[in-house]
Amino acid sequence: MKLLILGGTRFLGRHLVTAAQARGHEITLFNRGNYSTGDFGAVEIIKGDRHSELHKLQGRRWDAVLDTSGHLPGAVRATAEVLSDEVERYVFISSQNAYKDVSVPGIEETYPLRTLTSEQLERANSIDTSGEPSYAELYGGLKALCEQAAEEVMPGRVLIIRPGLIVGPYDYTDRFTYWPVRVARGGTVLAPGHPDRFIQFIDVRDLAEWTISMVERKATGAYNAHGVPNSLTMKQLLDECKSVTGSDAQFTWGQRRLSAQRKRGRLE
Repeated sequence: MKLLILGGTRFLGRHLVTAAQARGHEITLFNRGNYSTGDFGAVEIIKGDRHSELHKLQGRRWDAVLDTSGHLPGAVRATAEVLSDEVERYVFISSQNAYKDVSVPGIEETYPLRTLTSEQLERANSIDTSGEPSYAELYGGLKALCEQAAEEVMPGRVLIIRPGLIVGPYDYTDRFTYWPVRVARGGTVLAPGHPDRFIQFIDVRDLAEWTISMVERKATGAYNAHGVPNSLTMKQLLDECKSVTGSDAQFTWGQRRLSAQRKRGRLE
């Protein structure tokens, strides 16, 4: 297959390239060229900004486009409109934050999605999406609107992937990697919540390989992508970090600490 990847140079995008190449697919990357692609081998690179240079993609044909960088519904809609005659399927990497209430256990793909007011959407379109706190608060709702925008432009031709926490090589966030690094330092470690609280995450390499296999199957619709539920606790994760690093870390659990303070009357 011929695959167009929007982005493709950071974290999940890199692994999508690797997984697709391993299965013999032909890859074209469209991005601003801010990150190295020197270890990708034979890939075509089209340098451009998706917000202003989508015309560079016109007149070409791909079997599918994989959008790893869509955060604003207007940008996703514009991309889908330009590519609707150029690709057979639009693969949008969304998020489990698109759901209305992620605290509900056992969420299936039909669970209601977040919504935004027109005021919130206007605010989102006017701020820097690189990490502004105000943008982070709107992230899930924006992802839900991005999904809808792609489906409205290319009905029945959109594959939506909703991963949870993604971990693994090239992770540039500190969401997961903080824990093995901190545990390796040893000493007293403040651990979050209750030790028996179940957690879920997915290895970026597994997510990439599965996503490419779904593209090969010409799948459409929305799919959750997460680790096995109720199979791993926070305590098990931290104990494994301790075992692997050989540290002397001792864990102080935040939830227990709060409970003890309440019993002593220090908290209302």
